[in-house]
Amino acid sequence: MPSLSTRLGELPHDRPLVTLVGAIIVVELLGGSGSLFTAQGLTTWYDTLQQPTLSPPGWVFGVVWPLLFALMGTALWLVWRQAPANPWAARRAGLAFGLQFGFNIGWSAVFFGLRAIGWGLAVIGGLWLLILVTIIAFDRADRRAAVLLVPYLAWVTFAAFLNYQFWMLN
Repeated sequence: MPSLSTRLGELPHDRPLVTLVGAIIVVELLGGSGSLFTAQGLTTWYDTLQQPTLSPPGWVFGVVWPLLFALMGTALWLVWRQAPANPWAARRAGLAFGLQFGFNIGWSAVFFGLRAIGWGLAVIGGLWLLILVTIIAFDRADRRAAVLLVPYLAWVTFAAFLNYQFWMLN
């Protein structure tokens, strides 16, 4: 049986719009799965916490995350498009992406699902480092993909600051 990276490399590269939309949809759906944990603790727990001064209104998260997931899906697609020319760089980039994405969903599970603010801070610290590793790996495959992840790193930096503030206040 061929490996996943081999099968992904065999996807049609001659239909870029279809594969781009597919990559964005997959990242949106997987990324949105973290909201299951968020919904668990949002009204019953999160709203009872003392909020940091810079904490944005809830609707901001509903706008920012889909945009970030679309950028992430586009970046992943750009790296995947480089797989035939640079399979090693694309594989490393894909692995880094998968790891950071797991931490992304894991943060929601820990912070909202387990209601563990301190552990959430540890997870988001790991996430931040993994995003940086992913940006470096993406840059080796396609510089445009790396640039598309910079807003994500900036947002997670802000989210880490908020997580720290929640930890200090609660």
